[in-house]
Amino acid sequence: MEIIVAKSAGFCFGVDRALKKVYDGLGNEPIYTYGPIIHNIQVVEELTSKGVKVIHDLDELGYLPHGKVVIRSHGISKEEQDLISESGFGMIEATCPYVKTIHNCVENASKKGHHIIIVGDKNHPEVTGIKGWCHQPVYIIEDVAQINEIPLDMNIVYEVVAQTTFNLGLYQEILIRLQKLKFHVIINETICKATQERQKEALEIAKNVDVMLVIGSKHSSNTIKLYEICKEQCEYTYHIESIEEFELMVLKGHSIIGITAGASTPKKLIKEVISNVRNAE
Repeated sequence: MEIIVAKSAGFCFGVDRALKKVYDGLGNEPIYTYGPIIHNIQVVEELTSKGVKVIHDLDELGYLPHGKVVIRSHGISKEEQDLISESGFGMIEATCPYVKTIHNCVENASKKGHHIIIVGDKNHPEVTGIKGWCHQPVYIIEDVAQINEIPLDMNIVYEVVAQTTFNLGLYQEILIRLQKLKFHVIINETICKATQERQKEALEIAKNVDVMLVIGSKHSSNTIKLYEICKEQCEYTYHIESIEEFELMVLKGHSIIGITAGASTPKKLIKEVISNVRNAE
């Protein structure tokens, strides 16, 4: 059995950076992460064992002991940032620099009077955060058909940004459609390079294997997109959070197995899956 493992599998720069900031911040003061620091239960549990508490609403700061709030890599809105600053809590800024660039982009575009089109999942925290830096009308779409729901006006300039982990191929389809409409559209290439490379590598591997395993949280946007990309190329594609939930017997009779993983998947977990797949030969 041949196993092909994506070189890009595992933590991305933004996640690695955020985790380092949390560990560096451990000390005498309580540490709170605003939402799980990453979409990986094992990592979150390890941090919890070290005293790090996850909060899901900033109202919780009203009755918690003073400490520091970690802004995870997804980023937050301007209003949320101001609320933390005004609360008297310290802030550990771990927003991914690529996401912060989008915040600056839409804020500056808004100051010019431009309307904003965000291509992404409207329920994803990164998109919610980006929206919170827009001071002009903002439209959130995630497919070509939804362009028709935008009240486009020839007298308005529209700036387009994408969620950093959005499907590159789909984003390009949306951009082509917007450009064909001949409105004044300024396009910003905001899908991070690591995401692009991860998606392209996953696609190429999936084309050439019998079974494809995509490792990562079922709540991870970038992992879900990897699964969707691979599934289009390889019928036997499985999205798993750990090796325990995968029936290794499925691999019997197949000679080439592909493995990739989302940006929140620890190397330890990837190695565990690889080891078990090898032992299944």
